[in-house]
Formats: sequence, structure tokens, C-alpha cells
Amino acid sequence: DGWDVMVGARRVDRLKALAAEIGATAHPLDVTDAASVDAFVASVGDCRLLVNNAGGALGLSPIADADDGQWRTMYDTNVLGVLRMTQRLLPALEASGDGQVVTIGSIAGYEPYPGGAGYNAAKFAVRAVMGVLRQELLGRPVRVCEIDPGMVETEFSLVRFGGDAPRAAAVYAGVEPLSADDVAECVRWVASRPPHVNVDQLVV
Repeated sequence: DGWDVMVGARRVDRLKALAAEIGATAHPLDVTDAASVDAFVASVGDCRLLVNNAGGALGLSPIADADDGQWRTMYDTNVLGVLRMTQRLLPALEASGDGQVVTIGSIAGYEPYPGGAGYNAAKFAVRAVMGVLRQELLGRPVRVCEIDPGMVETEFSLVRFGGDAPRAAAVYAGVEPLSADDVAECVRWVASRPPHVNVDQLVV
């Protein structure tokens, strides 16, 4: 659609390969590290669109057996990562005259499920952050959209289960899940709407 894209992630080799494939600029980024976020933002310059996509779940333990370290990691990535990136880029987004924040949430932010409490809590928090941000930006030239996918087959389950490939594959057995491309197309569509059209939430 004509965007100049900068992509950021922790796995630099894969990031550079992606950037070469799609014609983007790559810069290392760890949203759990404030210094990394600051370095990334300093390299951005003008900005009209922020897509918050970092996230993920760890484990599927019941609350009685929950690992609070996993909960902290999920919160730091899913919630505080959104805070850090959005906070640092808001001045540039507003200065653009037509800025957008698009954050990838999850159906887990609507529907809690056994074993999902840590991830559910993080994604419910993401919904709250986006809802408050939308209200705080009323009257200012920054739109806010939350895209909430259901089951998407990526490395999500492989990460969740610590690299256990058979267990991860079993999550998608017997169903046709969404793909990363499906979610990317939602982002593309939202970002392509004219300034007077604000898609607040998109549940997919």
C-alpha cells in the first residue's frame, strides 16, 4: 500500500531476512527492554502507524501451579511492551496529523479458559490499555484499533509449550486455524481506511 516499513524484533537474522523479502528496514527490538525501545524509536523518525505485535503465552498451568515468572514475562511483553512502544511513538504519531496505533490483542482478552489465566490476564489488560488510550486521544489526530484474533497457527503454541512440537501441533488438530497472513490482511485493511474511519475493535 505504499508504506515505508520499519520492522523490529529480537531474532536479528530472521528480522533481516524478512526485511529483505518485503523491502522494509530492520532494527533490533526487544519490547521488554526500555533501552532497546528507545534505540528503535530514535531510528524511526516520522511515523504515521504503529503496529504492536509482540506478545505470546507461556505454559498452560492451572492457577494452583502457576509460575509467577512466566506471568511476569507475559505481562512484560504483552502489556508493558505495548505501553513502551505506544508511549515513545505517540509524539511522532500525533505530529503526523493522521496517526494510528494498531495493537494485536486476542480472543483470550474476551474469553478466559482453564490454564490460560496468565495469558488471559495479559490480554484483558491490553484491551483496557487500548480502551483508555482511545478515550485519552479523543479530539487528537491518532486513531486506535485493537485486532483480536482467535486461533492462529504460528510459532505461538511451540513457544507456549517450550518447543514441544507434537504438543504444539495437537492444538491445531482437526481445525483450520487462521494464518499470520489473515491477521496481516486485517492490519493492512485497518491501516488503509481514510482519516474519518476509525475501526475501534476487530474480532477475527
